[in-house]
Amino acid sequence: MEDQASDRAHRIGQQRPVTIYRLVVRDSVEERIVALHARKRDPADAVLEGADADGALSENDLLALIGG
Repeated sequence: MEDQASDRAHRIGQQRPVTIYRLVVRDSVEERIVALHARKRDPADAVLEGADADGALSENDLLALIGG
């Protein structure tokens, strides 16, 4: 949802720079969700960007991608 909101702010034809701020309280549930999201997103980004996947993704990374 966050990416979708960001994309809406950067619509085609946008002439002004867009800055997106994310406020997260330290030691909160939201902070843990953000960390979990980052851990799951990193392997997916590596695959989607065409990075060298030979040995780059562990079994745990692959399981995280498919929700295992």
